Amino acid sequence: MPDLAELCAAAVDAARGGEAVEAYAEESRRTEAEAHKGGIEGLTFAESKGVGVRVISGRRLGFAYVADPSVDEVRAAVARARENAALAGPDEHNLLPEAGSWEPLEGLFSEAQAAMPTDRKVALALDLERATTSVDPRVRKVDRCSFGDAVARVAIASTTGVSAEFRRTGCWAVAVALAEENGDTQTGFSFRVAHRADELDPDGVAREAATRAARILGASKPGTQRVPVLLDPFAASSFLGVLAGALSAEAVQKGRSLFAELVGQTVGSEAFTLVDDGRLVAGPAASPFDDEGVPTGRTELITRGVLNGFLHNTYTASRGETVSTGNADRAGYRSTPGVGTTNFYIEPGEGAFEELLRRAEGGVLIQDVSGVHSGANPISGEFSVGATGLRISGGALGEPLREMTIASTVPEMLRAVEVVGSDLRFFTSVGTPSILIGEMTVAGV
Repeated sequence: MPDLAELCAAAVDAARGGEAVEAYAEESRRTEAEAHKGGIEGLTFAESKGVGVRVISGRRLGFAYVADPSVDEVRAAVARARENAALAGPDEHNLLPEAGSWEPLEGLFSEAQAAMPTDRKVALALDLERATTSVDPRVRKVDRCSFGDAVARVAIASTTGVSAEFRRTGCWAVAVALAEENGDTQTGFSFRVAHRADELDPDGVAREAATRAARILGASKPGTQRVPVLLDPFAASSFLGVLAGALSAEAVQKGRSLFAELVGQTVGSEAFTLVDDGRLVAGPAASPFDDEGVPTGRTELITRGVLNGFLHNTYTASRGETVSTGNADRAGYRSTPGVGTTNFYIEPGEGAFEELLRRAEGGVLIQDVSGVHSGANPISGEFSVGATGLRISGGALGEPLREMTIASTVPEMLRAVEVVGSDLRFFTSVGTPSILIGEMTVAGV
């Protein structure tokens, strides 16, 4: 079978005069083992390989894709994309990026991880369940414990001279613990991602999940008050999805962003810096180039509270009369590129978690939130979301709380950031440390 580079070259060679042709080829393999009650409840394995082709002629764009193709099938996909382009309307911003100079990233791919046998993955899932149920006598069950890994390879070529290819491995450990006491049951979640299994710390995942479940037992509903709110990394990461959408040039150009007219203005506190960095190898979404072949890099979207700009692919950059930030993103070879994040994270500060607890005296630690995406308005930024957590008293965690909401607006929350912690964690491609918000409304429901 032809490799990805050969398939991409076949697509480019099939271009006619006056056409711009791009081929995006991808192959991936994913395995996940899930443990339950000392055995393996599920073992899933999936493979995928395919090529997506864009043809631009007279600024008309056509797209077609083919799964597990031969060279002839790729050529046929180019013909279909050409036919689709003939039916489309012209758009002056339909164009392919010129070739850029990109540098490989060391550490994205692990031969050992790619070769890990299935029985080792099964053993890791079983060990994770045993560890989770050994931390606290009140945690004897799990809702889920799993280990998974993925191996991916991407190649891109185009008539504008783009020719790029890279490989990446990734793995993850997930534990959802169940704590029970006096008829009360609470869940605790932990999740870690890495490029190779020896970076995961599954014992840390087990301890964290069990601890987060047990400490919420006996939780009560709080009264309504405005207090300091400390978001731990799990809770804080839920809000980054709202920010990612609002900082996409695609959303801005469609009139769906609360930040659309605020470039150069202060939108957060001086403690708040928000970054997208595709070359941060410590982040799980690192890659040397984006899904159009544009080199990735570090983009400071908000620096010490000031909005600098938005994330762009080639299309939105042309429309906005700027340059791509290397943030073209596809759902896979079956889709055309939109705008997406790479490693999207809040720059960590110097505050240790214990210091943040002391500064949040009388407030609430939020460890889980629900309904952020459905409960946040992307235009106004208003939100009211469900939460669980613990009171903060004497610089320590105290009474557990549940059945509460926290409410504010995204701009108010960003401006109220007092301290950003040093404990940066990545959750998929989103990363955040703990964040102390000076004051928010907390209410029982």
